[in-house]
Amino acid sequence: MLQDIKIAILVTNGFEQAELVEPKQALEAAGATVHVVSDQTKVVQGFQHTEIGDTVDVDCLLSEASPDDYSAVLLPGGVVNGDALRMSPEARAFVQSINDANKPIASICHGGWLLISAGIVKDRTLTSWPSLQDDFINADANWLDEEVVCDKNFVSSRKPDDIPAFNKAFIALLQQPSEPFPEVSELIG
Repeated sequence: MLQDIKIAILVTNGFEQAELVEPKQALEAAGATVHVVSDQTKVVQGFQHTEIGDTVDVDCLLSEASPDDYSAVLLPGGVVNGDALRMSPEARAFVQSINDANKPIASICHGGWLLISAGIVKDRTLTSWPSLQDDFINADANWLDEEVVCDKNFVSSRKPDDIPAFNKAFIALLQQPSEPFPEVSELIG
């Protein structure tokens, strides 16, 4: 299904483990090539909510990654991860470039903070962990409390419980050959 698709999962230490591992497994099962891209050199530390989780191997340093080499980007959440990435000029430039090329961007939970700091959410409709609602509204975005929200090249979800719908919508979006992007109802049926 996704044999020619290469996806960057952009993370640093403190990511929410399920929000990286489960979408990565689903994307690879659908045939995509998935790289963990990070500012960390060898591994990144995951969390299961507030408990230390597993580490995940890093495939490519953010400083060496080119958005041109990827078909899409996935932004897992985790408060520490989301807050650190939004402060990274390299991470902001990476997602800005992906967005400028109209490539799919999938964010879950606190992953959306990077989209806000990158300045690409104005007049867009998204969801996230509920505590980010004010941040999205202050950035002139439309925030909805739904398990998955699709708006053009964006797919977003709120939390780990939403991952099945998130994976389904993201994979469906990746299967679209090009714009115009389908409506959410077309993606998740």
